[in-house]
Amino acid sequence: MWVDTHCHLDAGEFGGHSVSVADDAAQAGVRAIVIPAIARANFGAVAQLARAVGNGVYALGIHPLYVPTAKESDLEVLRAAIEAALADPLFVGIGEIGLDFFVPELTEPAMREKQEFFFAGQLKLARDFGLPVLLHVRRSQDIILKHLRRIRVPGGIAHAFNGSFQQAQTFIELGLRLGFGGAMTFPRSLQIRRLAAELPLSSIVLETDAPDISPAWRHPDANTPDQIPRIGEVLAELRGMAAPDVAAATTANALAALPRLASAGLPL
Repeated sequence: MWVDTHCHLDAGEFGGHSVSVADDAAQAGVRAIVIPAIARANFGAVAQLARAVGNGVYALGIHPLYVPTAKESDLEVLRAAIEAALADPLFVGIGEIGLDFFVPELTEPAMREKQEFFFAGQLKLARDFGLPVLLHVRRSQDIILKHLRRIRVPGGIAHAFNGSFQQAQTFIELGLRLGFGGAMTFPRSLQIRRLAAELPLSSIVLETDAPDISPAWRHPDANTPDQIPRIGEVLAELRGMAAPDVAAATTANALAALPRLASAGLPL
């Protein structure tokens, strides 16, 4: 059995077929799909979708790509949404949150400052409520780590990790797991494949980021969560392991990174 620790199952690219997409993943052995929110506007949608599918759980947060249109009051809305969700066994953490210094307009000084304000605010919510985080770390690992050292949170996942070994080790020391997915399946992705092969297996979780970051055999078409077993097979090959052993280990790692997942009522 497998866990997709990061999938935007509510995305428009699925054309209203999200439930059948989740069903296909379940048939492939994906027992849990973590659906992160991206903005105030879809807090309710991810919770509703998690309840509509048999293998869904969700997280609540404001994605850095949506910070430009976010209002400071959205952090209070998020706090209230978290408080309400604590009684929901399908709610597993705070995400997707983080920093993005890849998109040019997000690197302007004022927008960098706004991103860091929202990121720090959401880390404080995670700390205050004792919840793990799902982190967006695109070209921002060192600044993310600076905030994590200052505002300690109870673990989580650095999603779509593509940093250095030193950065990876620091995330691990701070109690986070690292998410690997479709990028790992491209032979030319030498650094990501080396990280996946050599980092401690206990630090690795699998993800799709569907509909994005399609694996090599799907590119450039949309990604789907039913690809997790085949992505896991690539990880197994890189590490010289059997796929069932990788499935068991990465599922255990997902449960450790997102402790509420264990009480979500899914057959893990």
